[in-house]
Order: sequence, then structure tokens, then C-alpha cells
Amino acid sequence: MKRRPRRSAPATLTALALLAACTVVAVVAVQMIAGQTPWISYGAVAGDLRAAHWNDRAPAVAGGIAALIGLIMVMAAVLPGRPTVLPLAGELDSGASWRGLRSTLRTAAADVDGVNRVTLRLRSRRVAARVRTDRTNTEGLADAVRAALEQRLDQIDPARRPDVKVTLRATRSTS
Repeated sequence: MKRRPRRSAPATLTALALLAACTVVAVVAVQMIAGQTPWISYGAVAGDLRAAHWNDRAPAVAGGIAALIGLIMVMAAVLPGRPTVLPLAGELDSGASWRGLRSTLRTAAADVDGVNRVTLRLRSRRVAARVRTDRTNTEGLADAVRAALEQRLDQIDPARRPDVKVTLRATRSTS
């Protein structure tokens, strides 16, 4: 089961950078074979590199940039990304997708009588629900939504149970 996202963004950026470099080299090679003036003159590049010294500013800056890019790529490959699956408790290796869990909890909160709209923020340690209602008497509604969310979390049984926070907003005034 894939619990972490794939490294598609760093791989795509690396592939695009290599594709651009290979395209430039191929175009210059074809231009040289065809006898045309190339975009980048090999003689000029070789002369500039031959004239550069290790203690000059340009090689130091280029080396620093290359080292920084390499470090960023290594960190992107090594550090874990945001989890894509919420692990569930139990003996089997099972999990629920964050999207499915959010949808299930939103439905559970919306099924409470008097709730018009639910906005749900789901984190690994907290479920924050913003509830809107048209009722003028909102007494007990937040507790009912919290109970519905906690009951659904009991049914799902995540390995780490998130705290539930409910914020209630009434669109009508009590006067």
C-alpha cells in the first residue's frame, strides 16, 4: 500500500532540465554537421573555460549553484512527503485515503438535522468542522455534529485518533 506520494515533481523537473540540455547540444551538433553557424560556439566556450581560474568569482558561483541544486534534489528524494493514506488500527495493513475520509466525515456532519453547509479541514491530529445553520436556536447543534463525527471516526478506527473541533455559525440572528 502506498502511504507516501511518489516523487513525480522532482523527477519531472530533472527530466525537463536534462531534455533542455540535450536539445541544445543536439541542435548545435546538427548545425555544425550542416555547416551552419551554431547557436553556441564550441571554440568560444572552450576559450572562456580555459581562461577561467578556480579562484575567480564565476566558477565559485557556478559551483555553489550546482551544489545547492544537488542538495535540493537529494532532500526532495530523501525526505518523506505528505501521507496519502491514513493508517487504520487493526491487525491488517490497511488504510483510508484522506479524500475518502474527508468526504465521509463531511457527509456525517451534513446529515445532522439543522446543518446547511459543512466545511471540513482534516489534519493528522485534528478534524476541524465549520458548520452553518439557518436555525435561530443553535443550542446543542455543535455537540450533535461533534458526536456524529466521533461516531464515524469510531467506525473507521484510525490508528491515531484525531481531535474533533466544531465551530458553529448561524446565518440568522437570535432576535
